[in-house]
Amino acid sequence: MLTPSDKTAMAVSEYCKNNNYSFTSPREAVIRTIADSDVPLGAYDILHRLVDVLDNPKPPTIYRAISFLTQHHFIHRIESLNAYVMCENDHRHSGAQFMICDTCKAVFETHECHLPTALEKQAENIGFTPRHWVSELHGKCKACA
Repeated sequence: MLTPSDKTAMAVSEYCKNNNYSFTSPREAVIRTIADSDVPLGAYDILHRLVDVLDNPKPPTIYRAISFLTQHHFIHRIESLNAYVMCENDHRHSGAQFMICDTCKAVFETHECHLPTALEKQAENIGFTPRHWVSELHGKCKACA
């Protein structure tokens, strides 16, 4: 039986193959590490988890893998935590919203495809054209409330 990280690694591998990208060992190790985590992970958390997986991993190697995975929407950066989580929607959206439990660090991803009307009007009033949007809400999840 395939684990969630096996399925994720296979999906990224297939994407890379279909788009002429290399699915390097660091990219695979990083995506598996994030997929296996129940909480968002910072770059150095990922690095420490990969010491036994990769041959002498260095921060630039991990950051390059994170950059690729973020750029291709396999993972999201949670700005307020400076950490990364898996994309829960097969990287087929132009924005995401995150609800982050401050107690257990669980992250819940949602996809509101349209800006709230008030925000859209403010952007229109100043002549700003949004390309995508991300928002973060902090609070307590149902289990921690």
